[in-house]
Amino acid sequence: MNVAGAPSRIILPAGGWHCRDYQRPLWHFMDGGGLRAALKWHRRSGKDTTALRWTTVASQRRIGAYWHMLPTLRQARKVIWEGIVESDNPNEPPHRQLDAWPGWREPDKRDEDGGPVGLVRHVRHDEMKLELHNGSIWYCVGSDNYDALVGTNPIGVVFSEWSLSDPNAWNYIRPILSENGGWAIFIWTPRGQNHAAKLFRNVKDLDEWFAEKLTVDDTKSISLAKIDLERREGASEEHLLQEYWCSEDAPLIGSYYGDQMIAAQKDGRICRVPHDPALKVDTWSDLGHSDAFATWFVQQAGPEFHVIDYWEANGALISDWASMLEDKRQERSMIYGRHLWPHDGGHKTLASKGQPLSAMAGDLGIDVEVQPRTDVLVGIHRVRQILPRCWFDEDRCEDGLIMLRSYRKDQDESKSTEDRPYYKPTPRHDFSSHGADGFRTGAMAHHDPRSAPRKRRDRYSGGDTRTPRSPWSA
Repeated sequence: MNVAGAPSRIILPAGGWHCRDYQRPLWHFMDGGGLRAALKWHRRSGKDTTALRWTTVASQRRIGAYWHMLPTLRQARKVIWEGIVESDNPNEPPHRQLDAWPGWREPDKRDEDGGPVGLVRHVRHDEMKLELHNGSIWYCVGSDNYDALVGTNPIGVVFSEWSLSDPNAWNYIRPILSENGGWAIFIWTPRGQNHAAKLFRNVKDLDEWFAEKLTVDDTKSISLAKIDLERREGASEEHLLQEYWCSEDAPLIGSYYGDQMIAAQKDGRICRVPHDPALKVDTWSDLGHSDAFATWFVQQAGPEFHVIDYWEANGALISDWASMLEDKRQERSMIYGRHLWPHDGGHKTLASKGQPLSAMAGDLGIDVEVQPRTDVLVGIHRVRQILPRCWFDEDRCEDGLIMLRSYRKDQDESKSTEDRPYYKPTPRHDFSSHGADGFRTGAMAHHDPRSAPRKRRDRYSGGDTRTPRSPWSA
C-alpha cells in the first residue's frame, strides 16, 4: 500500500457526505492517482457508500463509463439501485444509495441561469443506468451479466461483495482497465478461503495497490453492545468473527463442503501432493461450452484419493481438453487411467454431428466413461463421504479448492434479509459449479456404500493419530 504523494486537501463529492477517519487513507490513495484497491472491511463499515462517492468524483474528472458491480444483477438492483442506508448523522433519516448522485431524483433540472442543478441528465431504471451532464455514464451491474455490457469499456469499476462474485469478471475487465488506464476498487467482507482471500494475499504488499483489512476494533463504527445483541439473538461466534473481525476461518454460509474443507486444512491434507509415477491418473470432469470445462486429476492410493492437479477453461472445446491432457501427460509423465464424464457426455449436439459428445473424444483417441444421471443432492452427499479420504495439492489445486469451498445452496433473495438468509433446496449455479460438479462426477463413480472416513494410519502421523501430517513431508 502506497499513499505517498497524496494531496493534503481531500476533494469530496457534493451532497453533504464526509469521510470517516478510517475511510480517509483510501480516499487519499485514489485522489492521489491510485488505480487499484482491495478493501477487506467488516460489515456495515460503509464500503459501498465510500466507493460510490469516489465514483461521483472520478466521473467528473474523466468522462467515461463506470460500473458498480454486485454478485448478481438482482442484488445490484436491491442493494444499490433501490438500496437504503443509514445516515452518518443520527439526526438525519435514512437515504437512498443513489443520493450519492446529486440530481438523480430530478434529472436535467436547471437553475435560474439555465445550468444543471445536479450531475444527472437522464435516468434509465430498466437498465439501472445514469447518464451524466458531462457525458459520463454509470451502470449498476452484476457479475452474472458483466459480459452483456460488451463495448462499454469501463474506466472505473467497483467490485462489491467480491468474495461472493464471479472471479471471471475480473479476468474479463482487467485487460480493459490496463489498456485505458482505468481504476478498480474491490470491497468485501470475508467468506472463507476463496478468490477474494487469494487476491488480498497477492496484492497486500504491492505499492501499486491499496490493500487494507479493517475490523470493528479498527473502526469503532459499531459498538460491541450491538454485536453482543446479535450473539444473544442467535448469531454464531463463527458468523460474528467473519462479519465483524474479518475472519476467513469460518466456512461460507450455506456452503455444501465448507466444514469438510476446513477439516482437510486442519488435518494437513491440503499440502504438497506430488504425482506418483507408479499410479495411474484418473480425470473427473464437468463439461461446458459457453460456461466452463473443469477437470480434476486424481490418483487413487488404496482408500485415499490424491488430488494432484486441476484445470478449468471457459468456452473450451473437447479438442482443447484433449490437447490439455496431452500437455499434462508430457509435462508430468502421466499415465492415464479412467476419464470420467458426467451424464451429458452422452448428449448429441450440432457440433458432434448427431453423435454423442463422448464419441468426439473417442475420435481423438480418448475413451471416456459417461456416468449415469443421478440426483444432485445425492451426489453432494457422496462428495461429503469421500472428502475425508482426499489429499489436495495446495498449489496446483488452488483454484479448484476455491470452487469446492464456494459451492453453496441457492439463496432466495426475495425472502432473505441481511441477517437471515433463506435457501432453496437446490445448489446455486455460479462460477463454482463446474469445478464442484466435476468433483461430484468422480465421487459418484467411486461411491462405496460400505466406506466410511478412515482412521489415520501411523505412517502418516508418526504414531499420533491426533496430529495427522502430509505423508510427503520430511
